Amino acid sequence: MLVFLLGLVSFVGLHLMQAVAPGVRDAAVAALGRPVYRIAHSVLSIATLCLLIYGFGQARQETGVLYYPPVFFSHITLTLMLIAVILLVSAFLPAGYIAAKTKHPMVTAVKIWAFAHLLANGETVQVILFAAFLAWAVVVRISYKKRMARGEALPRPYKPWKYDIAAVVIGLLVYGAIVVKLHTLLIGVPVMAMG
Repeated sequence: MLVFLLGLVSFVGLHLMQAVAPGVRDAAVAALGRPVYRIAHSVLSIATLCLLIYGFGQARQETGVLYYPPVFFSHITLTLMLIAVILLVSAFLPAGYIAAKTKHPMVTAVKIWAFAHLLANGETVQVILFAAFLAWAVVVRISYKKRMARGEALPRPYKPWKYDIAAVVIGLLVYGAIVVKLHTLLIGVPVMAMG
């Protein structure tokens, strides 16, 4: 459990830096230069993610179950995950209506992903993981709103509907791949077994 918590705190903390300690991030960028900072941030992100994944596997063998969700929650999770995947795809495309309205589609996707998985999973380690990511997304969203109010972050300009159509089509394809095979390959749990 200790390795899992260390990985989780390190990974989430690293990705909270801009929200809770922008001065530290700015000082690091100034000291290292933006390209070197980005490389260092990426390397640390991968390292802490690997630590988190390894620790998660260990912790699953050590912790019990906090709650047993009703079976129908898995159907809600499947629906919410479709929305989350479409939002995630829209974050990587020029801003269409979806991205413009959500303002931060990736963070919104993480919130939905975490909440959806809390509905379907009751193991202690899973609850800690998804609750931590949900809390991270809420903090980042609040920080983003404050930065927008101060004029430090600008909303993404709206582009034509074609990017929304692309987000939905690509999102449906990715979602289908996750449901049919990817979730089993990457996580080791078939999605349809949830229901």
